[in-house]
Amino acid sequence: MILEERRQKVADILSRRGFMALDDLAREIEVSESTIRRDLAYLQDHGILRRTHGGAVYLGDGQGLPAFEERSASQIEEKRQIARKAADRIRNGDAILLDGGTTTLEVARLLVGRPLQIVTNSLPIAQLLASNRETDLIMLGGYVYPRTGVALGVQTVRMLEDVHVHQAILSVAGITAKGLFNGNLLLVESERAMMRCADEVVVVADHTKIGRQNLAFLCELNAVDTLIVDSGLSAEQRSLVTAADLRLIVAGDGGGNGSEEFR
Repeated sequence: MILEERRQKVADILSRRGFMALDDLAREIEVSESTIRRDLAYLQDHGILRRTHGGAVYLGDGQGLPAFEERSASQIEEKRQIARKAADRIRNGDAILLDGGTTTLEVARLLVGRPLQIVTNSLPIAQLLASNRETDLIMLGGYVYPRTGVALGVQTVRMLEDVHVHQAILSVAGITAKGLFNGNLLLVESERAMMRCADEVVVVADHTKIGRQNLAFLCELNAVDTLIVDSGLSAEQRSLVTAADLRLIVAGDGGGNGSEEFR
């Protein structure tokens, strides 16, 4: 089991049980207690749990991926604003990769009926596009994370080695001056592979993600070519992003029309 998979499994077990003793965790994961201690120290540093004498207590702050339905309901108008701009930048005939976020699902809704090649690790996106005759759909395999319907892990990364796309459109859980973050250690490994197979890496994120950190570090801001956000962006948030060498597109003008672009 790779490091990221093991830490995610520890976090998932604690999220279900609330508390677990150190020796019980070591037996369940099938590693040494010293290895589990290092994992618990890492997860405690990221606010996921609190270590106790002989075990750990789950805190739930920022762990994992919230259920897809929960995330879909938040900032919906902002996500649609962003999705419209992202879809406008896609040309018919392009090969596009969409990861398993709720904002990328809104992008996918706007691509139905268009002649495109779309690669995705998202079951919700695949279901949306599966019966669309105009679109060539490539579904990435791997471990399907049950709360989100997203394929992750080693098999997903291996499939991506043979893929090349014009744009990889990704979603994130947080953006700070340090870089981009997501809520799942397996997810960031898959997203890094997605970034490697794209001519342009596009991140779609509503303004509430900017200034927020999460469990798993994805990459530095300069590793992204384009960031598309909604018009709720504050002056402080804009300053944080424009300090990096990327294209910032602020979608909409409050009514959902137009956009502003910055370098």
